[in-house]
Amino acid sequence: PPVRSCSSSYPPPVCPPLAWGREHRAAEQEVENLSGLSTNPEKDIFVVRENGTSCLMAELAARFIVPYDVWASNYVDLITEQADIPLPRGAEAAGKCGASEAELHISWLDRAYTLRLYFLQEARWKMSKVQFLYDSSERTHFKDAVNPGKHTAGTHHLSALVTPAGKSYECQAQQTITLISSDHQKSVALLLSAVRIQPFDISADFVFSEEHKCPVDQREQLEETLPLILCLILGLIIVITLCVYHIHHKMTASQAQIPRDRSQYKHMG
Repeated sequence: PPVRSCSSSYPPPVCPPLAWGREHRAAEQEVENLSGLSTNPEKDIFVVRENGTSCLMAELAARFIVPYDVWASNYVDLITEQADIPLPRGAEAAGKCGASEAELHISWLDRAYTLRLYFLQEARWKMSKVQFLYDSSERTHFKDAVNPGKHTAGTHHLSALVTPAGKSYECQAQQTITLISSDHQKSVALLLSAVRIQPFDISADFVFSEEHKCPVDQREQLEETLPLILCLILGLIIVITLCVYHIHHKMTASQAQIPRDRSQYKHMG
């Protein structure tokens, strides 16, 4: 299906909802929220299915750190507070798949908050854009915000989660993506962890392809296995040393039994 796009500018625009023609609405995604299957209470699982099979899968734990202004105690000065907004279980999701472009939209708290993830694929695939729509008049996370209202935070020229085509991206470590908000260009932090995503080329329904680990996970895996490798090498060195010593000892003992004085040969045999 054709892919909707919106321009990248500052402040990031609020993209209109996904627009589909009648012929595409029938084939549009059926999105399943499988977060209840996760043993991690902070992790959400979303599967976009089209024509009866999975076309986009995402597991992730996400939270946003959003700065906003409140009045100081003198009601003259402004001070900055931070709203800590987690992506909860049970969020609504929509998405769409394509050969080279895909999207996942996640909304919660009566659409007071919406996370939009955009993906592109060529020789590799990547997350090309992130948008976060939030309403600072929502009182669960924002307390007495000055001039509350709806804002959009987004990235500009993003190239994240770069992964070879045909593979899924996996990263257990926390990573931060900075978004620029329409609220006075404030920096909003998107914290991602326990991530596994595949927006293209899923070969089996509900099954990720081979994972491509992020550099941090690769480094941590190396740090975990390095002591074992060193122990094996050290053990091998000890075994080789003992073997060499044993062979040398036998050769030395054999040489010690050979008489140095040739006159003693008459006593041999």
